[in-house]
Amino acid sequence: MKKVFFLLSLLLTTSIFAQDDMAIKSQVAHAITELRDFVAIPNDALNADDIDDNILWLKRKFGERGFNTAVLETENLPLFFAAFPIEDDKPTILVYMHLDGQSVDPSKWDQPNPYDVVLKSNEGDGFKTIPFDQLDDDINYDWRLFGRSTSDDKGPIVMLLNTIDLLKKEGKEIPFNIKVILDGEEEKSSKPLPKAVKQYRELLEADFLVIVDGPMHSSEEPTIVYGCRGITTLTLTTFGPIKPQHSGHYGNYAPNPGFQLAQLLSGMKDTDGRVTIPGYYDGITIDDSVKEVLQSVPDSNEAIAEKLQFKSAEKVGNSYQEALQYPSLNIRGLGSGWVGDKARTIVPESATAELDLRLVVETDGNRLKKLVKNYISKQGYFIVDHVPSKEERMAHEKIVKVTEGSVTDAFRTDLNNPYGQFLAQTLKSSFGKEVIQIRTMGGTVPIAAFINELKIPAFVVPMVNADNNQHSPNENLKIGQLAYGIKAFYGILSSSMN
Repeated sequence: MKKVFFLLSLLLTTSIFAQDDMAIKSQVAHAITELRDFVAIPNDALNADDIDDNILWLKRKFGERGFNTAVLETENLPLFFAAFPIEDDKPTILVYMHLDGQSVDPSKWDQPNPYDVVLKSNEGDGFKTIPFDQLDDDINYDWRLFGRSTSDDKGPIVMLLNTIDLLKKEGKEIPFNIKVILDGEEEKSSKPLPKAVKQYRELLEADFLVIVDGPMHSSEEPTIVYGCRGITTLTLTTFGPIKPQHSGHYGNYAPNPGFQLAQLLSGMKDTDGRVTIPGYYDGITIDDSVKEVLQSVPDSNEAIAEKLQFKSAEKVGNSYQEALQYPSLNIRGLGSGWVGDKARTIVPESATAELDLRLVVETDGNRLKKLVKNYISKQGYFIVDHVPSKEERMAHEKIVKVTEGSVTDAFRTDLNNPYGQFLAQTLKSSFGKEVIQIRTMGGTVPIAAFINELKIPAFVVPMVNADNNQHSPNENLKIGQLAYGIKAFYGILSSSMN
């Protein structure tokens, strides 16, 4: 495999775009049909049979396009791999996407079956369902396709497949070796991935990695992301009486685990939202050149606040983009006793907080978890990793059970990397617009394993609308994003770097 270096010059031969709008729309029509077929196969990340069913569909669809395919076994669910025959004189692009999806609660969706794609238009006061037979040659790009994984991440997979169709129709030579790796456990942290990448290293060898996941910038302008935050988790449980007790009899007497937990959590941040745990932000510096990149992203603090309906943002950084350069400490869930109609006058037996810690390149997840545990110890808590015994309860005033989650590392590629320059120039040529370049996005994709093992740069090229409701009920994909993705893939895969 020939390594292509172009540090001194960047000659971009863009054949874009010989294909006209009608050619794109024709391909989009086919992509809609294919996406409906793909989404109809449930892909709950917690159901192994779902993943197997999706892999069967992928083997057929990639095989129809001339890819060689393989199912790569891991310690848990398999990975799907596809590649065109390798030519030694071409650079190799490795494309990462995922085939699994979040679980669904059909009762929360505005359609009977989240796996049966529904076509809708935005009427201003809400979305209105449209029969699919209203789609004609003049496809309305503002209409949307609602269904689980339409945007995260089956839509982009279908975009790639239909780009290959269009390149073949137009007789375009692809100046790359193309390898595709599809993850079946992205939605549950991809725990087998690091070992699998090491095991299949030679098969996955490439010059650079393109991750097609997550949303574009809300401005809907072409977007490249050079890094993403990692993640780890902690579960904290405090304990009161061995069983819930009548609050009239034992209120003011039996220790209340809810108050204990609230007091413990409240000390971890100040009133401006900054983590107070010593050392939590160590190692992070933002110089003037980085600030310039962060400020170039067209965010509006006011617009974000209005959309999310809060008055003032937390003060970790001076802007949204700057906030993403720091590790976060987030309470993602709280539970104790009963609430709402089921509320009871009791002193609960326990209280639990689920925390997630988003990581940046400068921070180590295991180190941050240790800092949090050290803080808890200094507040007088005896830490255990199990439900405490009677002997432990009687011996310690305050006990907390701490359960640690696995660590997915952050990654960040240098903004001046030549492959990134190629991608940015290609998108600019494809769409005639300046490309929004984001240093670090807030979400997590399990890419560090590829970077650490393959020693290649990685870039996120998102292709779906920012308001797609990923992970939530009523997930959707704007039809115009299918056109965007096909055009973006077309530009990247038909443009030469030398």
